[in-house]
Amino acid sequence: MPHRMWVFVLFGFAWIACAGVAQASDSLRVGNRLLMVGDTAAHVQELLGRPSYRAHRGSSRGRHRRGTRGRSSSGGQRWQYRRDGHVIVVTIVDGLVTDIDERRS
Repeated sequence: MPHRMWVFVLFGFAWIACAGVAQASDSLRVGNRLLMVGDTAAHVQELLGRPSYRAHRGSSRGRHRRGTRGRSSSGGQRWQYRRDGHVIVVTIVDGLVTDIDERRS
């Protein structure tokens, strides 16, 4: 097999191995309900409860813009939940879900 073909084969196996580790999605099934990108932060708390951890997205100490009321200058937060052996990270920007990432813990 030519050298280039081996590179593609190895890349394919690496991609398949990583696919089971983390999964970013536009939606998450919670019981018989659905959390989707575009839903409100209130809906996230209704479905998943209070997050076990909250982080300001892209924030660094002392670099907050005036008037942001405690938010980072990017305006986003990551809410982390632990459920059924998975870690779910929901990104909230301006009160709306922009990303849902589910990983095995």
